[in-house]
Amino acid sequence: MARGKDNHGVVGMRCDTCHQDENFAASGVPGHPEWHLAPIEMAWQGRTITEICEQIQDPDRNGGKDLEALHHHMAEDSLVGWGWNPGSDREAVPGTQAAFGALIQAWIETGAACPTAGAA
Repeated sequence: MARGKDNHGVVGMRCDTCHQDENFAASGVPGHPEWHLAPIEMAWQGRTITEICEQIQDPDRNGGKDLEALHHHMAEDSLVGWGWNPGSDREAVPGTQAAFGALIQAWIETGAACPTAGAA
């Protein structure tokens, strides 16, 4: 797959060509009305936990979100929530979106500190 300029694929291979408003059990293709790749600025592969933490808080790399908007995104966004309800035979991420939102809120309320560079 190719990302495309808007993170929704390239001409002829748009995400919604295969990914519809809901999961399609017959083919196993996951779905959601807003299905798309996360912006490339949010890629975590090869980054340390410190770099990911800094990146999450950087409005230039997180879609312009301040900490309140970041909490809303993590705690209430239905596309993020898809991970807890992936359907078919997919394994859901652990916990619940509500618990995740509570953890994010507690992190914010205690200063949203990032681990030091040497942390694992």
